[in-house]
Amino acid sequence: MDYRPLGRTKLNVSSVCLGTMTWGHQNSEAEAHEQLDYALGRGINMIDVAEMYPVPGRAETQGRTEQYIGSWIAARKNRDKYVLATKVVGRSGMVWTRDEAVNMTRHTPEQIDEAVEKSLQRLQTDYIDLYQLHWLDRPHLGSGFGFDSYYDYDAQDMEPLEGILGTLSRHVEKGNIRHIGLSNETPWGTMKYLELSRAKNLPRPVSIQNVYNLLARRFDYGLAEIAMREEIGLLAYSPLAMGLLSGKYDNGAVPKGSRKDTFANFLSRYTGTEVMVEDCNARARDLGLTPVQFALKFIDSRDFVTSNIIGATSLAQLKDNIDAHDIEWTQAMEEAAREGGHKAAEAAQLEQFLSWFVIFYFVAGIFILAGTIGNILAGRFLQQHRHRIFILIFAGLNCLNMPLGTTLGVFTFLVLFRPSVTAEFQSRGG
Repeated sequence: MDYRPLGRTKLNVSSVCLGTMTWGHQNSEAEAHEQLDYALGRGINMIDVAEMYPVPGRAETQGRTEQYIGSWIAARKNRDKYVLATKVVGRSGMVWTRDEAVNMTRHTPEQIDEAVEKSLQRLQTDYIDLYQLHWLDRPHLGSGFGFDSYYDYDAQDMEPLEGILGTLSRHVEKGNIRHIGLSNETPWGTMKYLELSRAKNLPRPVSIQNVYNLLARRFDYGLAEIAMREEIGLLAYSPLAMGLLSGKYDNGAVPKGSRKDTFANFLSRYTGTEVMVEDCNARARDLGLTPVQFALKFIDSRDFVTSNIIGATSLAQLKDNIDAHDIEWTQAMEEAAREGGHKAAEAAQLEQFLSWFVIFYFVAGIFILAGTIGNILAGRFLQQHRHRIFILIFAGLNCLNMPLGTTLGVFTFLVLFRPSVTAEFQSRGG
């Protein structure tokens, strides 16, 4: 197991972090404890949870994951052996996470204070090593957790970032939390938090937890350089793209009890990536690897990654995920990772182009056929009525027949053709 600095702190965390979001929905308390024991035995010293877990977020299960970890902490009495990270929800309709009636969850001082105290109680600990802002307070409708295009928002409708840092600072001073981190944050937001922490002598974010995998590489374009230069490393979540990069859904398979079987709408984030999923998994096998090994070691090999958050619903799956980090990353693997997605997207675009090209010729052919039939009927009509005006009309139709058919076919092609796969790939940072 490799260990890396957590930002500019004195903490070193394992390059593999134990994710927990299925505990309390897909996994029982006993299974959660079993995974925790096994993970620590394998050298993992970082555990990531959130106040809203398990997923999907529901009033009846909210906080259960933290409770499972809390009962384990109380039983094992080994709190100094690992780095414990949790998160406070951002702007949302998950009002059941708050005791007082609120219109929506926000990063207000009152709501952060409540969230910190309740997490401490559920976790049965008197401090949290890393407290993260799960997602934005800003009404960033296009954020999509790193999957969708950007749409601007009312910048007045947000909690001031300085105020958020100030609230967290008071908990750092009290000893409730030791360090703070960001999650699902943008380059602008990350730099503003860093700027304010420096200018106002407030707690400095030490990490950023964003989506990153072979299919979703937007982090590369804006945040990777920030992570490196500012020493605010990535805690990568969804490294297997919700299981798509494990190979278990290949050829349309839907294993019983899997995420796609249990709550398929979660995978809608990856709609349109089917060709790329197949390509990534095929490239893994061509390299003599399992899809899991290829996907997880890709994350592990990035210089800007502090820790790779893996989650599992079984101990066997957890073992495979940890083992995947033990292989050596080669130049051949790097080339396959760099080229795979782009070539798959190009192939998908070509396939779609050819499909619409056939439609173009089909539409043009219909108009040409219609014109030909019209010519035949007009010819018969002229045999019976030899008027000059009809002859001119007939000649005009002959002149228009081919250009009209072709023009209409081209128009149909341009209206219908959309390289959706490539657009989708680019929107995900591929």
